[in-house]
Amino acid sequence: MASGSSIITSISSNLANTYSYLASLYPDEGVTYDNITKARNDSTNYLTLNQSFASYLQNNFATLDKDGDGIIGADEMNKLTSTISTAGVSRAELTQLASSGAYSSEMVSKILDNFDEIDANHDGRVTSAEISSYTYSCNKQEKIDEENYKKATGTSIFYGEDESSSELSSYSILSYKYKNFNS
Repeated sequence: MASGSSIITSISSNLANTYSYLASLYPDEGVTYDNITKARNDSTNYLTLNQSFASYLQNNFATLDKDGDGIIGADEMNKLTSTISTAGVSRAELTQLASSGAYSSEMVSKILDNFDEIDANHDGRVTSAEISSYTYSCNKQEKIDEENYKKATGTSIFYGEDESSSELSSYSILSYKYKNFNS
């Protein structure tokens, strides 16, 4: 999950870019439900329109159109991207928006599998900071576990080190006793 925290920034940016593209297609009518549908069905938009993010806008149109005027306005989109940037994404938003294929499915799966642990303030949303903090904690614990494993399996004062590079450092209490006994 090394770059997991950047997924939030990327989602916000991709939503804004998709909205901007749709707005540029329909400067007079605006981003309406019908215009999103037209743009998604128009094969000339295939390479420039992010279908996953356009689908998100379409599927959540009623929620995003806060003033109910039938158009997702720039202010409404700015509020959405600002909320995502500062408050993060919900599990449902992440599931919908991460389906674009722009993100590592392994990374998204890890975030979704650990969503409740990552969501430190339990507000139902994960932020970049929470993902970074969780990743740091996991990496730190992994290093601690590795070190403890090495201590438990690779080194022993009594038996000596298995991976010793010099003859002197490979002596243990037992080897020293036997060395002196055999001399």
